Amino acid sequence: MFEYYGDHMFGLGIWGAFMMLIFWVAVTAFIVWVVKEANGRNTGHRNSALDILKERYAKGEMSKEEFESMKKDIS
Repeated sequence: MFEYYGDHMFGLGIWGAFMMLIFWVAVTAFIVWVVKEANGRNTGHRNSALDILKERYAKGEMSKEEFESMKKDIS
């Protein structure tokens, strides 16, 4: 199946083995990145305080007066 060429890994040499390692590290990093993006757990996309305040107001957790007061405090 594969022929042995002395000290070389399947005829690729040390640089070929190094490039294979780099390739698999890149593939693994890409897969991890895709999974993190799909799950929405990327820490770089956190909501701002104003976004959270707007969500709470939209859910009816606070009155308009409370919303305006807190919005003024944040700004």
